[in-house]
Amino acid sequence: MQENHVSLTAIMTAYMRAYHTMNDTPKIFDDFLAFELIPEERRVLIEQGLASALQIPVPEAGLARSGQAADALRPFLQAMGLSHVLSRSRYAEDNLELAVQQGIGQYVILGAGLDTFAFRRPDLLRQLQVFEADHPATQAFKRDRLAELKWETPSHLHFVPVDFTKERLADALKRTAYDVQTKSFFSWLGVTMYLTRDEVFATLRSIAEIAPAGSAVIFDYFVPEEGAPHDKEMREELSKIGEPMKTALDPSTLAVELERVGLRLHENASSADIQERYFQNRTDGYQASCHVRFAWAVVT
Repeated sequence: MQENHVSLTAIMTAYMRAYHTMNDTPKIFDDFLAFELIPEERRVLIEQGLASALQIPVPEAGLARSGQAADALRPFLQAMGLSHVLSRSRYAEDNLELAVQQGIGQYVILGAGLDTFAFRRPDLLRQLQVFEADHPATQAFKRDRLAELKWETPSHLHFVPVDFTKERLADALKRTAYDVQTKSFFSWLGVTMYLTRDEVFATLRSIAEIAPAGSAVIFDYFVPEEGAPHDKEMREELSKIGEPMKTALDPSTLAVELERVGLRLHENASSADIQERYFQNRTDGYQASCHVRFAWAVVT
């Protein structure tokens, strides 16, 4: 992302999650706070752009809330990665719940964007210290919005401004209340593909260094496939907004590469795995992305 600019993908991700919550049943991931967290002027700009692409007017209530218009919007958002946004969030929080049952005491959200976990899941928040690590510009944008909404920041939520291209995660966390002796769960979604390969593995190494054995990290990663639907278009659009994709990882060598930085690959969920787990028997067009995988690694 560009220096001193809020991540546009972070805002669009929140919009996608909000759209799904308002329009789809059954829900893959219910982010009932996402819509409110996006400032109105940003929502208007998003919907004007989407309406222009779809060649339809923006209803007074907005696209996402307007029946027929919302139905027309669904396949367009799916082409932009809506299914992946939902399934990766569900995957992370499903496994976080399991980790809490096993004694995990800290949750670190890397590239948190407009994540709403700390406000949406008070049941889990009582058992966790939550650390949101993100680019300073995006985090400042979110904190300003929280202040506008007058949402009280929970005492268990800690903000960690960090530019992954300039600073090690471990160093950033050491400035906070993060406890290096407490087993932790790291969620790193929608970020690895925008960093260089060196930056990706430097961050994973930093996690292995600062978290005790048994801690876990979940991340998604890009796997390019020739002829994958919408792949070229997606890359071009991301480049236009200054957030080009930089890195893809090889599923066949990932376990060995993770071992080199102190992590053991616990699960390497393929498109077929994700399809079976979250999209089986759906008839509304939602399906797993063919060029993204989910990795779950454990600190050794």
